[in-house]
Amino acid sequence: MTSVPRILAADGGTLTTIENAINSTFEPVTAAVTTVVFFSVDIGGASVPLVVLWLLAAAIIFTVTFKFLQVRGAKHAVELVRGQHDDPTAPGEVSHFRALTAAVSGTVGLGNIAGVAVAVTLGGPGATLWMILAGFLGMATKFVECTLGVKYRDVHEDGTVSGGPMKYLTKGLAERGMSRVGKIMATVYAVIIIFFGISGGNMFQANQTYAQVRSVTGGDEGFLGSDGAKFGFGLVVAVVIGLVIIGGMKSISAVTAKLVPAMAMVYVLGCAVVIAVNIEQVPGAMSAIVTGAFSPTGVAGGVLGVMIIGIQRAAFSNEAGLGSASIAHSAVKTRHPVTEGFVAMLEPFIDTVVICTATALTIVIANTQSWQDQRAIVAETGALPAGGVTLTSDAFETVLPWFPYILTVAVALFALSTAITWAYYGSQAWTSLFGRSALAKHSFNVIFCLFTVVGTVLSLGSVLDFADAALFALAFVNIIGLYLLLPVVRRELRDYMAHRRGETVSVDDVDVTR
Repeated sequence: MTSVPRILAADGGTLTTIENAINSTFEPVTAAVTTVVFFSVDIGGASVPLVVLWLLAAAIIFTVTFKFLQVRGAKHAVELVRGQHDDPTAPGEVSHFRALTAAVSGTVGLGNIAGVAVAVTLGGPGATLWMILAGFLGMATKFVECTLGVKYRDVHEDGTVSGGPMKYLTKGLAERGMSRVGKIMATVYAVIIIFFGISGGNMFQANQTYAQVRSVTGGDEGFLGSDGAKFGFGLVVAVVIGLVIIGGMKSISAVTAKLVPAMAMVYVLGCAVVIAVNIEQVPGAMSAIVTGAFSPTGVAGGVLGVMIIGIQRAAFSNEAGLGSASIAHSAVKTRHPVTEGFVAMLEPFIDTVVICTATALTIVIANTQSWQDQRAIVAETGALPAGGVTLTSDAFETVLPWFPYILTVAVALFALSTAITWAYYGSQAWTSLFGRSALAKHSFNVIFCLFTVVGTVLSLGSVLDFADAALFALAFVNIIGLYLLLPVVRRELRDYMAHRRGETVSVDDVDVTR
């Protein structure tokens, strides 16, 4: 979703002065936090960020613990999403399908377009295979955190739900005699989620949407080229977001239930067209992906280097292990926490195995001159001089010369759905800190929408870089909680499977919110 090149929106006069002042203030803070969060070690000539190893280790442990539930539970997960086991009388706000689309909308974003292009340029075609593997393993992590999200959620008198790490870190760890530690971890988590929701999940999305729309409407010389147009564009986006988020999770899920399938279909269909037109290149591309995963050329660190690039792209895209998606999944209508764990496993599959892989295949199969040139530069200098969106767009233009307009629609849909979902995440964290009064809820919504406009006018690169680093700091907090609460998830799964077999279970089927 994040970690892609940014385009400055402030390009003149007072706006530039303001932006430069804010960036210069944040630069030392960003540098310090980034150094800590993305601290890397050299393994076999490859620079490996410890946070990536931390996320990967958790995914492997959870996969082994639950005996590859990603495979064994896939059929049941699809049945749940299709509504075959829905219980309209169960506590919660939305169906399994709507909870899934709301969560997917928070992860599927510009990183699926630009970030993947960067990955297959730096790591070559082989990065795709490792990206798929990491996405597959991440499905187990999503199962654990989203099961806990429902297990420890609060269902309020008005039927609304509050869930996610703020709840399972507090209530779950309290059950294990670590009440004080749990409260501290939950507070830290909530503060970071709020900050990222307003900046990376909102400002960045508005900024990149404006940049893409401006690009296809004449650039600086077009009708969106002025500072006044930036403000107007941001205001329109803020109003749209505001109208959706005021209605809460039911309103948000109603929109994402339409947006997510639409944006996925538009984008994947475009990929399919490129692949179909270049069908004769498919065998060679698949061979390059497999062989490149184990014998890469021009990649620092060799096999380990390309492996880390692919795994890092998957981790940054689907956010498995960060806990954020469990906030949306917690709103599901169910009496059994594990059911949403099953559904949540589909999220990394959609985000990484399907959409990220579609992007990678499109670029590899199209094999454009610009991609070849970029790979040659990377092999020679180790640096990537161009943005990923350009490489993806070039691949589509080999078949669809008018694709920049389709890409604009995709970017707008991705960005809007991401911002809406992160508004919900931020709101849940905000109310966990300041209470659930109408004033608290509305104050956050106003702040969020104001920063939508700010994000369109100012890019604030250092602020967003800090937000990226802060977001992945959540992995250390969240995964510690997941390890400590793993016995709870194992018990929930055991009891749910016994329930499905018609056996007596040890959990109260009615009250899953305790």
